[in-house]
Amino acid sequence: MRVARTEAAPGKASTGVGGFDDITGGGLPIGRTTLLVGGPGSGKTIFALQFLAHGAQACKESGIFVAFEEHIERIVANAGSFGWNLPELQRKRLFFMNAQPLPDLVQSGDFDLSGMLAVLGAKADEMKARRIVFDALDIVLALLPDAAAKRREIYRLHEWLLARQLTGLITAKAGGDDSSHSNSSGPQPFGLMQFMVDCAVILNHDVVQGVSQRNLRVQKYRGSRFDEDESPFVIGNGGFEVAVARAQDRGDVKVSSERVSSGVARLDTMLGGGYYRGASVLITGFSGTAKTTLSGAFAEAACGRGERTLFVSFDSDGSEVARNLASVGIRLDRYKKSGLLRMVSARSIAGSAETYLMRIKTLTAEHKARCLVIDPVSTWSESGNYLTAHSVAERLIDWSKSEGITLICTRLLGEMSSLAEGGSPLQISAVADTWIHLDYLVQAGERNRGLSIIKSRGTAHSNQVRELILSDSGVTLTDTYTAGGEVLMGTLRWEKERAERSSTDAAEVARKLKRVRLDAEEAELEVRVKSLQTELVAKQVEKALLASATESSERELSRGHTRMRELRGADAAKPAAKAVTKASTL
Repeated sequence: MRVARTEAAPGKASTGVGGFDDITGGGLPIGRTTLLVGGPGSGKTIFALQFLAHGAQACKESGIFVAFEEHIERIVANAGSFGWNLPELQRKRLFFMNAQPLPDLVQSGDFDLSGMLAVLGAKADEMKARRIVFDALDIVLALLPDAAAKRREIYRLHEWLLARQLTGLITAKAGGDDSSHSNSSGPQPFGLMQFMVDCAVILNHDVVQGVSQRNLRVQKYRGSRFDEDESPFVIGNGGFEVAVARAQDRGDVKVSSERVSSGVARLDTMLGGGYYRGASVLITGFSGTAKTTLSGAFAEAACGRGERTLFVSFDSDGSEVARNLASVGIRLDRYKKSGLLRMVSARSIAGSAETYLMRIKTLTAEHKARCLVIDPVSTWSESGNYLTAHSVAERLIDWSKSEGITLICTRLLGEMSSLAEGGSPLQISAVADTWIHLDYLVQAGERNRGLSIIKSRGTAHSNQVRELILSDSGVTLTDTYTAGGEVLMGTLRWEKERAERSSTDAAEVARKLKRVRLDAEEAELEVRVKSLQTELVAKQVEKALLASATESSERELSRGHTRMRELRGADAAKPAAKAVTKASTL
């Protein structure tokens, strides 16, 4: 009877597969066995090679690759585009073993894996190997006569791996005669292995609406937490890359209060100073509402500040975009020549939304871009699975924020779309920091462009609808103009403003005429006042002369009476009353 052993939770061996280590909390279980199941073209061999190459390069761990299906020379040649330098690693830390059955092999009698495992054990001891891959084990197991023999060899291999404490990775096909899918619970040997191993990973490769879609799911992981949901992945220039479907924790991301210009001065005013550095900005609108123009204005302003910028266009070639924007005064060619601006036509990128995201992230890193424009991001919703496209849009924003990149995305509205994004699978407006909406306003047989800010987190912003003017001299916004509670644009605005100018001019002329008339009346009154003042002075002089003449006449009359009394010998004049009082006192 086997005595049960109590084992500690396994450590983690980093795989070097971007995103996979995140969803497993560090990688594959050290000293344990992992089963990797997938259909043809799902990326099993690439994952296994990347696991060994990363171990040899980054972890300094030697590894062994056992190939049961394809010849080693072809495997190494096919992996040459990923930049792992497998030939160099073969000379130092990796050993590749061809174990393919011969095509004309005729089986006679029973056989087992013990001989091969003995050779591998000696090689592992010699290299001090820590990692080993058995690629396409189902090929050799298919040669065994019955299910019991297959289960026996699976147990043999599993026990051999545990005894040597090697971090083992076994790949097998899903959907074959002797394999089982993740939902299988029958007696098939790989169904048994899914219960036996400590970690099981399922790779799926489907075509949705004509677009290749790949996803990965960790089915089990003993002694460790892991993300149970499916995670999309892509195979790019660097190999296998898994996209973490859950939102990233941006708690450690530095939030900037710096403002950067939108490229349109009046829009900056409406936003309270421009966009925040590192913010995500969404510009929505129907075709022809100048979404690309606003994006180009931002790119020109960013390059004018000396910031490296990547412009990804899904609608036109980069040269065509630069030519078209020059007609409204946005000059991008000079920045393309200087290297500050890189324009990429996304039409050259084929595949799913995950492929777009990975390619854009790679281009951004190569260009060392601080600002990124994607025009329009709504194209991703047409790239297969709608739910995947929504997840990619969210992760695009999470990634740009974590890198401190100011992101401008445009989204094309369909003819039946509403401002609330009805029917759109992306729903990117819910996670964007700033949402600018462009629309048409049809009045008096004219179609004019209107701009409004739906939201701008963290800043006060204008709630006005402004007319967007495109001209040879550039892009600008007009002042808000309303009449009767309705915003006027275009010719109606011009006519109303002309009528108001005429009315203002007439009122000014009337004011001037009235001022002249009042000045004349004032002057007339001033003359009259001066005349009356002169007349008053004459009267006052006349009055004074009359008083003086009267006084003089009275004095003369008094002197005449006195003289007359003297001449007649009359009594002297009586003394004054004071003198009389004094005499009587004596």
